Amino acid sequence: MSKKQLFVALISLLICAPSYAGATSDGEIAAAQEQDANSNELTDEAISRELELFRGAEVSLRQALKIADGLHPGSRIVDASFDGGSGSSVYRVKMFRQNRIWADTIDAKTGKVAGNATVSSMSELNLEDRLNLIAMQSVRQELEDAVSVAEDNTSGKALSGGLMSEAGKLNFVIVVLSGTDLKQVMLEPPSANNLETFPGRSKQH
Repeated sequence: MSKKQLFVALISLLICAPSYAGATSDGEIAAAQEQDANSNELTDEAISRELELFRGAEVSLRQALKIADGLHPGSRIVDASFDGGSGSSVYRVKMFRQNRIWADTIDAKTGKVAGNATVSSMSELNLEDRLNLIAMQSVRQELEDAVSVAEDNTSGKALSGGLMSEAGKLNFVIVVLSGTDLKQVMLEPPSANNLETFPGRSKQH
């Protein structure tokens, strides 16, 4: 069975057009548009800067995942993302085993691990994140598989990947840069448990 057969992929644009719902007068609409435009300029500038650093990275997210995979034997990667906000290009990778979570930093230019891993307990997470990790234990596929499928389906390069529950199902969510577009790819592992079956899950949204 190929990796493409392991998942059902839903591709959507990550960046959406702004909404001005709620403004009740022309003056309020104009003010909202001006404020939103200023905010968007700052956001667009930050995104452009981040993407420029990402394009210049010599290590891909998939390579970073392979590097991280050997850091904590027996653990599984549950989240990874590119980060250029600190002035240096790195990947932030989180791994999980039993009750422990490791957060490592991998240099996007050299592939070397920067600093020591930060270790935390599963009990420190919110309920949603704990349920995602519990459900992850029933999934055979790895985040690296999801990244591979997302990149193949978009002909792009992944910036980040992680876990998210959608309608009670666990999904891998991968953000990919395809050409000049950012896309979000949701991949549902066929063996993921229905999160509604776990005790203590709140159905409120």
